Amino acid sequence: MFRRATLKDVANELNLTVSAVSKALSNHPAMSEATKELVRKTAAKLDYQQNKIALSLKTGKSHVIGVIIPSAEKNFFGSVVHGIEKIINPMGYNLLLFQSNESIEYEMKGIDTFLHANVDGIIASIAKETTHYEHYAEIKNRNIPLILFDRAEESLGVHTVKIDDYTGGYIATEHLIKKGYKNICHIAGLQHVQIFGDRLKGYLDALKSYNMEYHDSMVFHGKNSIESGREGMKYLLENNEKIDAVFCVEDFTALGAMQMLKEANIKIPKEVGIIGFANESFSQYISPSLSTIDQQTVHMGEEAANLFLKLKDRKNIYAKIESIVLNPIIVERDSTRRK
Repeated sequence: MFRRATLKDVANELNLTVSAVSKALSNHPAMSEATKELVRKTAAKLDYQQNKIALSLKTGKSHVIGVIIPSAEKNFFGSVVHGIEKIINPMGYNLLLFQSNESIEYEMKGIDTFLHANVDGIIASIAKETTHYEHYAEIKNRNIPLILFDRAEESLGVHTVKIDDYTGGYIATEHLIKKGYKNICHIAGLQHVQIFGDRLKGYLDALKSYNMEYHDSMVFHGKNSIESGREGMKYLLENNEKIDAVFCVEDFTALGAMQMLKEANIKIPKEVGIIGFANESFSQYISPSLSTIDQQTVHMGEEAANLFLKLKDRKNIYAKIESIVLNPIIVERDSTRRK
C-alpha cells in the first residue's frame, strides 16, 4: 500500500531533527540558506508534501498569496505572474489568481475573496476602471502585505514595483526623433491611471528637449485597446496633415493604429513610424514587427515576490515603504526602421 513520506522520513534521510526539517521548510530565519535548500531538495526527492491545513492552523499562516491582474489576455500580466511563481513556489507558497477584467467591482470581489481565504499577502495591479481605493486601504489597515505592481497609486502609501514610465515615454519618443521623424503624435491612455500620465509627460518633455513641434491635436486621449488605437489613428490623420510618427501608450493600441494606417494605404515605417509600449508577445510577429518598450515583466514579478518575502515577518508592514523602480528597455523593430 502506498505510504506518503513524512517529516520524519526527510529528517532521517538527512540525519536532522524533525523540528529542524520543519523550520527549514517553513523558511525559518534561524536556518541557513544551504540547509533550507538541502531540505527542499530532499523533500522533493521523497515526494514529501506538507499538510497545508495543519500548517495553517499551527502557524496562523495560509502560505497562499493572492494575485490580482487586470487581464489574462495580455502577455504582460502573465509574464509578471510567471516571475512571481518562480520565487514563491520554491519557498512553499501557493498562488491564488484573480482577474479583475479592468472592473473595480470584480477587483473588490477579488480582494474580499482573498481576505476571507486568509492569504498571507496580496500582489496586485489596479484595474483601469478604479478611481477610489478604499478596498486596497482595508488590506493596509489589517497590516497584510500589499504590493502593487505596474499600476500603482501613490496616495495609498503601500509597497510598489514598477518601471520608470516617464523615462519609457521619453525614450520611445526620442527613438522616433533620432530616426528622423519630425511630426510625432501620441495616442495616450486613461489619465487617472498614473503610469499612462507619466508616459504622456515623457512624450511631451522629449519633444520639448529636442525643440520639436507640438500642438494639442497631436495627442488623442484613448482607452488602451485595439479599437482605441484605430479611433486615435483616424483622429490624428484627420487633424495632423504632416504626421509622420506615433508613440502609442501600449502595444494593443499600437496594433489598432497600424490596422488603420494599412486600411488608409499609408506605408509603415516609410510614411508613418509606430512605436508601442509593453513588448507584448505578438509585437515581434506582426508585419511590420512593432518597435516597443520592454517592461522587464518577469523581473518585475520576481521583485514583487521577493519584496513580499522581505515584508511578511515585519511587525509593522508599512513602517517603511519600499518602492522598486525598474528601467525600461527600448526594443527596435521594423515599424520604426526607415530604409
